[in-house]
Amino acid sequence: MKIFVYGGAGQISSSVISKLLDLGHEVYAGTRKPEEGKKLPGLFWVFADATQPTKGTEILEKVERAFFVSPPGFTDQYSVLSPWFEKAKEVSLKKIVLMSAMGVDFAPPEAPFRKLEISLENSGVPYTILRPNWFMQNFQTYWLSGILKDKKIFFPAGNAKTSFIHTDDISSSAVSALLNEQFNGKGITLTGKEALTHEEVAEKISKHTGLQVGYVDISPETFKTGLLQAGVPEDYASFMVFIAGALKEGHSSPILNTVREITGKDPISFDEYAEQNKKVWLN
Repeated sequence: MKIFVYGGAGQISSSVISKLLDLGHEVYAGTRKPEEGKKLPGLFWVFADATQPTKGTEILEKVERAFFVSPPGFTDQYSVLSPWFEKAKEVSLKKIVLMSAMGVDFAPPEAPFRKLEISLENSGVPYTILRPNWFMQNFQTYWLSGILKDKKIFFPAGNAKTSFIHTDDISSSAVSALLNEQFNGKGITLTGKEALTHEEVAEKISKHTGLQVGYVDISPETFKTGLLQAGVPEDYASFMVFIAGALKEGHSSPILNTVREITGKDPISFDEYAEQNKKVWLN
């Protein structure tokens, strides 16, 4: 099949691309800088940029299915992706898989991410919406500098548990949803196999690295200040504070069997993740 993948250079999308290529599909990967894309057989880089949402949509005339993920840093997901969904409707695309986020289905209909989901649900295009929980990989990206500099995870989570999910389980679920019709018309929340507090995460990272990593429950204000200092736009920093608040209230703790239902495999555990990635924290 010919499949379009939006945000091709991103963590989830690049994994989706690699899995689709392994299965013999032809992939058109959207990115801001197509000329910099990795050259691989069956992979074609095309222009797609969140700041120019109406450009590049004509690629959907060439493909049968598409995967979309909202690029990080943009809070108005609706404005970024709705032109693509309009084009998908116009060309009668056979399937869209949208990666949203856990809890978006409970957001008010005017919230941009929920508005985007609703537009897809009403588009007439066969779809699956995947709503993953917080990523395990956040501990080697967003929260990495605190671990490297201070041996601390700084996050406003209190003692709330989170069923963190490995990004590989998300991309495997996305590929399965893209290629199978049995998940059409469904919104599916994806979680890991266990729910952990950030204190327990710090203990697991410590165990696998030999470091003494601790957890500091910072205030939402301190969290936002750190995000702004890291260059995160104001509206996205506020959004991050909001979803961290939902986590602290326990909304990210449920454990579901959905990864197994979609992929046929159990989700990767945090211990497996920490062992695979321990070098990242030992830099």
